[in-house]
Amino acid sequence: MYCLNLTLPTPAENLALDEALLDAAEAGEIDGEVLRLWEPTAPCVVVGSSSRVTDEVRLEHCRAQGIPVLRRCSGGAAIVTAPGCLMYALVLSLAGRPYARAVDQAHRLVLRQLAQALRPFAHVVCQGTSDLACEDRKISGNSLRIRRSHLLYHGTLLYAFDCSLLGACLQMPPRMPAYRRGRDHTEFVRNLAIGRNHLVQALVQAWNASRELPEWPRARTTTLVQEKYSQVGWNFRF
Repeated sequence: MYCLNLTLPTPAENLALDEALLDAAEAGEIDGEVLRLWEPTAPCVVVGSSSRVTDEVRLEHCRAQGIPVLRRCSGGAAIVTAPGCLMYALVLSLAGRPYARAVDQAHRLVLRQLAQALRPFAHVVCQGTSDLACEDRKISGNSLRIRRSHLLYHGTLLYAFDCSLLGACLQMPPRMPAYRRGRDHTEFVRNLAIGRNHLVQALVQAWNASRELPEWPRARTTTLVQEKYSQVGWNFRF
């Protein structure tokens, strides 16, 4: 598997690159699977592809604080990302994994691998539909998009994140896993007690991402930013 450890300057570029990697794999422009790692330099709210922004985001606060709100290409509810939140994306081939076309099986495939990789540092378990948790509190939320021959699986891993941003920027989610038990954001979410370097190393080893991706899809990323991720019509379409 290839590894791409790359944070682009803007939230729109970073979201676009995840989708561009999927598109490039579908087009046969990447001859293998990819693990991408990145981390924002400032807070950003990212809503799911079908999220209703006004139902999930505290827009007045975000606007007052200059926190951008963007929409990703995958499903799920709104998240906040910021420094201390490692973002990862996997582009995986469905060849040899026909079972991963089923959403629940795709979640199981990736989350079990991640949980196993993190257990030397903490007792991490799979919870709900697409969460990882430690001591009954969420440390990772994830979402996916399945295409014809590949899937994009991406999410968050909290290690030094300001959890107060969640309550400030987000409403209570419209759907909650049973293990949340109605807890507010700060009571429900926590950081892993692990340094960033160890976290990156654990992910790279878990997916055997030993090769550096020689070229990332710059043109596709630029086009997606211009036509999609910088457009109000995409980011606020519901």
